[in-house]
Amino acid sequence: MQKHSLQVEHMEGGMKAETVIGPVAIVEKHDRPYVGIRLRTPFPGMFARATRALKDLRAWTKTNGIEEEGPYFLRYYHCDMKDIMDIEAGFLTGSVPPNHPQIKAGLLPGGKFASLIYRGNGLRGNQALMKWARDTGTAFEPIDPTQAESYVCRYEAYLTDHRIEPRKLLWDVELSIKIVS
Repeated sequence: MQKHSLQVEHMEGGMKAETVIGPVAIVEKHDRPYVGIRLRTPFPGMFARATRALKDLRAWTKTNGIEEEGPYFLRYYHCDMKDIMDIEAGFLTGSVPPNHPQIKAGLLPGGKFASLIYRGNGLRGNQALMKWARDTGTAFEPIDPTQAESYVCRYEAYLTDHRIEPRKLLWDVELSIKIVS
């Protein structure tokens, strides 16, 4: 990963992990099918609920013999840290869930995305992409233009295998947001 910005952040237990933020790239992506668990949750406690949903998805894939074709991710439909976050924990696969009450099929839409890869502090990675968008005049495609922080497709894909490295602050994460074409 090319280093764009480097900051030292503290991890739990007094360990340190560096935050590494790669350069922003505009990339063309095709439609990608996935399955996921959608959640509406206040920001405080959101990551605990998302982690639980990711664990539920992993257990479901194992129980049903579903092959994971792509990384696990968190998709953000609406981000309001002072109100309700509308998110979805998912993973890329062409397999359709058999009538499950929580796990539903979805599609990450194709198009042009602003994308970067970070490791460490997710807030810093997100701030870097938002600053780049402001500095370059790049607009993200909203679901609802009347709402701030509303996205047709914004996600963080976990590129590091959680079975090999369980500490999230050491994962490489792709942050991608669909831009207005």
